[in-house]
Amino acid sequence: MENHTKKIRVWPGRPSPLGAYWDGKGTNFALFSEGATKVELCLFESPESRSESRRIPVIENTDRVWHCYLPEVGPGQLYGYRVSGLHNPELGHRFNPNKVILDPYAKAIGRGLCWRDEMFGYKIGNAQEDLSFDERDNAAFAPLAAVIDNSFDWKDDASLKIPWHRTLIYELHVKGFTIQNPKVPQDLRGTYTGLAIDSVVNYLKELGVTAVELMPTHYHIDDRHLTVKGLSNYWGYNTLSFFAPDMRYASSHIPQEAVNEFKNMVLSLHRAGIEVILDVVYNHTAEGNQMGPTLSLRGIDNVSYYRLSPKNQRYYEDFTGCGNTLNVRHPRVVQLIMDSLRYWALEMHVDGFRFDLASALARELYAVDKLSAFFDVICQDPVLSQVKLIAEPWDLGQGGYQVGNFPVGWTEWNGKYRDAMRRFWKGDGGTTGEFATRLSGSSDLYEQSGRRPYASVNFITCHDGFTLEDLTSYNQKHNEANGENNNDGANDNNSWNCGIEGATKDASIIDLRERQKRNFLATLLLSQGVPMVLAGDEIGRTQKGNNNTYCQDNELSWIDWDLTENKKNLLDFVRRLIRLRREQPVFRRRKFFQGRDIRGSEAKDIIWFDVNGQEMTDEKWNSAWVKCLGVVLAGDTIQETDEYGERIIGDTLLLLMNSSQEDIVFTLPAYREGVEWKLILDTFDPRAEVITLAGLNGYNLRGRSLSVFFLTEKPVKNGKK
Repeated sequence: MENHTKKIRVWPGRPSPLGAYWDGKGTNFALFSEGATKVELCLFESPESRSESRRIPVIENTDRVWHCYLPEVGPGQLYGYRVSGLHNPELGHRFNPNKVILDPYAKAIGRGLCWRDEMFGYKIGNAQEDLSFDERDNAAFAPLAAVIDNSFDWKDDASLKIPWHRTLIYELHVKGFTIQNPKVPQDLRGTYTGLAIDSVVNYLKELGVTAVELMPTHYHIDDRHLTVKGLSNYWGYNTLSFFAPDMRYASSHIPQEAVNEFKNMVLSLHRAGIEVILDVVYNHTAEGNQMGPTLSLRGIDNVSYYRLSPKNQRYYEDFTGCGNTLNVRHPRVVQLIMDSLRYWALEMHVDGFRFDLASALARELYAVDKLSAFFDVICQDPVLSQVKLIAEPWDLGQGGYQVGNFPVGWTEWNGKYRDAMRRFWKGDGGTTGEFATRLSGSSDLYEQSGRRPYASVNFITCHDGFTLEDLTSYNQKHNEANGENNNDGANDNNSWNCGIEGATKDASIIDLRERQKRNFLATLLLSQGVPMVLAGDEIGRTQKGNNNTYCQDNELSWIDWDLTENKKNLLDFVRRLIRLRREQPVFRRRKFFQGRDIRGSEAKDIIWFDVNGQEMTDEKWNSAWVKCLGVVLAGDTIQETDEYGERIIGDTLLLLMNSSQEDIVFTLPAYREGVEWKLILDTFDPRAEVITLAGLNGYNLRGRSLSVFFLTEKPVKNGKK
């Protein structure tokens, strides 16, 4: 321990709030540990310190919260804890006071982790391995927290509260989105500030997105096995601190400035009318299984914080595939998650959260329980019940696939939507029925429980899997760069088999790939529900066939902003689609279609047609050879008002979809007398001008294409229509 002779005053302090809280005069420290017998607060002079300058016994213990108040300590102070207690791994206890551990309520990171054998609570290589006890000190290598000042001038910033049915989500990685952007100054690329500059914000605004969903920005660590390979945990689903923004995305190395930089990013996006949604990982931590390091929760109170095997508490229940699962049955763990969520909503002004592997949070005992305490608490919370809540509705445990089963107030990544749309446009037979159900809002999943179409977050691609470019260009994954012999990542068999992988000079193949990308994007953006676009899909971003770039912090994952003519054309097409969605309320209904006019007339609010312009029959819905269909979305039947009480008025539209390889003459349905159909979009030729097609005339719907028409009154000639 470094020599420091000046005596420091220690007052009892308070057990709340947990973490380090500076009140303008001094700092209160509070740490929950049910099983600890002794807690020491360790103060460090700088990130380069090899040991603590002060080791302060924390004497006060209220309701199993250890606390003290230091009047001389303020923002910028680096600190950690040493926690003593029983060491008996077979009973789940892994206390080791030789290890400096990170405060789970750390608001900023003052020093990152340096991988050394000393970071493990057991002797690596020992015959008993994790049952052994390592006496080496890790103070020189442990991650440290930093005390911060929470004050910030938010000016007039407030939550945007964009309604769900008007929301369009854009999933992006802070670094990957900006690191190669030539419009971002070199020193700001890959940072929160880089994402907040005018050129980047204007791009998002002109594209038409209403919310950015940021891949994890909580402080995370790079897995040791990746660093050995020269790789890193690029995606960030390896959280160690639920409160601290990750320093690797900050342009400043000063903890306080990094926190303020994140806040300024949120402020800039809000001013442009764009919400900020965080991808959060509360299902597990970076400490892994029994063979993992002792970094934070394991050394504070392993039995309380983690789900341990009831058969042998040496081991962890793993519903996440990452070695451990947080114990949301414990009230203090629920408090940790809730405090984190409220902190990001109230102090950092974020607008919502996407919960990674959310089913793991619903496991009360073993089975998934949608009425678990975690969801009850959120539903009753006056702050969190008002923000956007998105579940990734699955985990890796038995019964973990829970699409459609989350409570009212939650939306879900709809994996069934993704799979149905991929199968349809791949040309698989027998898929039209589910395709129609997903396009119209997945009422089979959400209507019965009282939820709305916007409970479905629709997506074709996301960070986990192929990009859209690769989905239409590769027949199988190519993850060789990950160093796992191409065995990692999903065996994705939903990509469209074009026969030729990767680059090709064959014009017909190139045209077909471009059309398939437009088909997927048009379907996504014109479906009921909330569309989510993967960043870069609008400009044909490729990962060279790698569908699991979690460890690739390089050009393979970063967006290439060198736009070719094809990329610019695709970008223009996506912007056009988003404008169409925004202008036509029938694409973003707040209520499910009923198959009839709710006013009681004979008109229907949705009608599905076959290629002959006749309504689909049960026989055709069940037919494996039907790969082409049309749908009329009756805008004139909408009986809704928007959130301001204004009448929703839009056009009646017709969509035609042909997933077969053959051109088909589609008879346009006779909707009613005195009207005609006008073509406004065709994925076969996205630059085609508007064409008017009268009555029962057939339209040549090209193979692998989608067309959109709107209903218009016939022009009056000589006093007659």
